[in-house]
Parts: sequence; C-alpha cells; structure tokens
Amino acid sequence: MKPTRIAVAICFALQGLAHAAGNAPITRVTLYSGTAMVERSAQVAPGMKELEITGLPANFDAQTLRVQASPGVQVGQVVTRDEGQAEAPSQREAELEARLQALQDSRDVLTVEVESSMLVKNYLAKLNGGDSAQAPVDGKSLAAAVDTIKRGGREALAQIQRTQVQLRELDRKIKAAQRELDKARSGARDQRSITIALAAQQAGSVKVSYQVNRAGWKPAYRATLNSDTSSIELERMAVVAQKSGEDWSGVELRLSTGQPRLSPQAPDPMTRRLTYHAPRPQAEAQLLEKPVLAMAYAPPAPPAPGVARAAQDNFIPPVVETQGAFDTEFAVPNRVSLASDGREITLGLSTLKLPARQQVRVVPRQEKFAVLTAQAERPSGVWLSGNVQLYRDGAYVGAAHWNTQASDKLALSFGRDELVRVTVDRADQQSGSRGLLAQRGEHQVADVFTISSLHKKPIDLLVLEAAPVSASEEVKVKQSFAPQPGILAWQQRQGVVGWEKTLAPSETMKISVGYTITYPKEGTVSGMHNF
Repeated sequence: MKPTRIAVAICFALQGLAHAAGNAPITRVTLYSGTAMVERSAQVAPGMKELEITGLPANFDAQTLRVQASPGVQVGQVVTRDEGQAEAPSQREAELEARLQALQDSRDVLTVEVESSMLVKNYLAKLNGGDSAQAPVDGKSLAAAVDTIKRGGREALAQIQRTQVQLRELDRKIKAAQRELDKARSGARDQRSITIALAAQQAGSVKVSYQVNRAGWKPAYRATLNSDTSSIELERMAVVAQKSGEDWSGVELRLSTGQPRLSPQAPDPMTRRLTYHAPRPQAEAQLLEKPVLAMAYAPPAPPAPGVARAAQDNFIPPVVETQGAFDTEFAVPNRVSLASDGREITLGLSTLKLPARQQVRVVPRQEKFAVLTAQAERPSGVWLSGNVQLYRDGAYVGAAHWNTQASDKLALSFGRDELVRVTVDRADQQSGSRGLLAQRGEHQVADVFTISSLHKKPIDLLVLEAAPVSASEEVKVKQSFAPQPGILAWQQRQGVVGWEKTLAPSETMKISVGYTITYPKEGTVSGMHNF
C-alpha cells in the first residue's frame, strides 16, 4: 500500500518537532588566567523544536552556561544531563588508540614470521639427523642435501634474528604509545549533553558558551638586535596550554588578562564592636579556656574530586601576571588547534621594529666584562611582563624577564661584548686611626678602572660605579673622581654615579676613584668589605 499525501505530511511535521544530536563545533575560545570560555555554534532549521548537543566535557561549570540565538529563533528550557561515559575517548585518545593498535598488529605479523622461521629451522634440524633410520644415499646426493640444509638453516636463522630486532623496536614504540595514551586519559573523561527547547521561525544559529578550568596562557617575547642598523625587532608571543577534557581544533582564539575566577563582589565592612569583660578568677578562666583550645584544631576537609584529579597529574596551566586595572584582550591572527593533553604551544601575535640606542655597559667593581645593551621607546598599547628570548645579529644570547612596569623604556641586555676589555687596579689602600687620642678609624682606598675598545668602529660606553653612602651620622665618606662623573644618580639610585663616553676604535679610557671613610673606632661598619 502506497503512503498517502496526508501520511507524508504528518511524517515531515513530526521530523520538525524534534531534532537531536545537533552538530555544534567549537568556534571560539577565550583564554584567561587558569580558565577558558568555550563557545560552540549550531545551525537551526525552520520549524526546529529541540536541539541536543552531546559529547561535551562533564567538568565545565554549569553556572556559566549561556545560550544565545539569532533573530527569528527563540530559546526555551535548557536541560543538562551527565552521561557518565567514563570511557568516551577524545579525538587525541582515538588517534593514539589507532596508532597503538597498528603497532600491535605489526608485532603480530612479525611474531608469525618468527614462528614460520622456527618451523623451517626445526624441520631442517630433523633432516640433519634423527632417531629413525635413514636410507643410504650416495655421496653426490649427500653433498646436495648438506648444502640445502646449510643454506636453508642460514636463511632461517638470519630471518629470525632480523625479526627479533624489529620486534624489539616495535616493543619500544608500543610502550611509548601506551605511556602517551595513559597520559591523555588522565584528564576528564565523562560527558555531558545539553537539550535546548527552540521555536525556530526561520533558519539561524544557536551559540552555547561555558567556562572550563585547567587552561591558561602567559605572554612571551623575542627581541632581535641588529647592531648594524641599531634596531630591535620585537615579536610578541603567547604560550598556551590546556587540559580541559576536550580538544580544540581550528578555533578562533582570544587571550584576555581578566580573571573571572575571582569574586566580582566588593567587600562590605562590618562593624567592629569592643566589649569589656570583668576579670575572672584564675581557676574559672582556665576552665573556660580549655574547650576553646580543644576546638582550635579541625581536620582538613577532603579535596573535591576535580581538585584531587588536578593535583594527581601535576598540571599547572600558564598564568598571566596582570598589572593593570582593566582587562585587555588579544586576538590570535590564525586559527589554533590544541589537544587536551597539557602540551604547551607558542603562538606568534605580532612583530614590530623599533629604533634603538646601543650602549656598552661596564660595572668594573662588580664584573670585569662589558655587556651590550639597547634601549628603545616602549611601544604603545598594553604589554604584560613575561620572559623574552634575546638574539644579537641572529645569534641566540640568552633569555631574561621583562618587567614592563619597571620602566617606561624598553631596555634589554644582549650579552657580553668580548671586544671591550676591563681591568681594575688597586692604586692605594690604607687603614688606621686619626683624631684626638685616636678615637676614630679611617679607611682609604683608590682604584683605577681601565676600559679598552678593540672595535673597528666607535662605541657608546657607560661606566657605572656604586659609591659608598653613609647611613649613619657617625660614618663620614669623602669621594674623589677623575674625571668627574656626568651622572650623579643613575636611574634615581643613590650613590650610583656614571660616565658616558664615545670610544674611538682602539681607544682606552681610565677612571680614578677614591674614597676616605672615617668612623668611630669603637664599633663596626658594615659594608666595608666591598672596598
């Protein structure tokens, strides 16, 4: 019997009343300090009454769930349900399981090869001699049989040896794949589904967002100095990692300095009341104090299941050091894929070139070598403190921490300058007594700093000296410099003086520094060992 037009119409009407297992891939992720806001998007057809999104991680914060629909689509009741599928594999786990199974299949093939070679070996051994009586053979046939047995045995043994080597290599790969799979399985495995009641008058989309923990980012930089052009190429990067329980594949990624995990509520001050209590007899006071002392200790509460799991695998997401009062958001230019296995990846955000002033810095009393520094105007915008990789003329020289709040300039050091030689010679040092009846002690020291340039072009030199500063009225310090320093308080640091000079090729600069320190003979003066 053919279906009537009415039956067909009823069938299509029932299909429009409910729609399950809607496809809602992750479209955008906003990373915060230790958390992430995940956004998914699902397409809605006209007449759709229900949308079901499955395969979500069961560890997201249900209180942060938000559902938004495009014009023409109304959202009704939203129901979340935990499916308890502890063995539901993620995309990363499925890939590792497939690779592990392929390795195990290859091992089975090699095991069959070994067994086949052993059968040949055992058969040839029987041909070589056995318990049963053998028919007599002539010399020619015996020589051919011996040659066959020898050649066949050699090939069988060689095949067994080659196969065993391949088996050892496969066993090593299988163990490595198993360890990686166990590591991927250490995250959250349960799943959660969301059922959304809809009234779709026209085609549109539904966006679902929720917050997950165990994800974060931190800033990183790469600074490359071109000594010929006196410029710094500054590359801004971000180090991201996550173990939220779901893989991110080809998502739009944003990085925020906000901290939604912190309470947004302002504290309310409470009235502090002072109550006077009349003194009590000593025995009564001790009796009242005993229960208080007994209740002072309380056993710690057991950690929540999610916290215990997080501590077990020792995963710590990258954390942003927020310095400003307002949140700042960065958009990653390209789409990002990041598995939920805790690996860290570095993303490039932007690159800019800054004109810089190069200077060779020398602090002779502390270190007898020179360091090449470069200073540029700090670029506009928000720059968070982070680690910076340093390159000089394409060569890696080290890494440092850039504290963006310490100065309004971008000042970086780019390693030692081996073409600048530094020496310190002690010209004079005396200690003794002076004054009426030798009531005061005196310490005199005089040094000569010698800085020589072996460069073939002029360099800008900065020599710094931390002169002793008296912190007591009883201690007097007299300074003598030749030549006189042009900087009396370098970077507003008391007692730090400096000399700036452009050294010509093969030029040498000498600086004489001397101090006379007087102090009461009775007592001691700390810091004298530095001179």
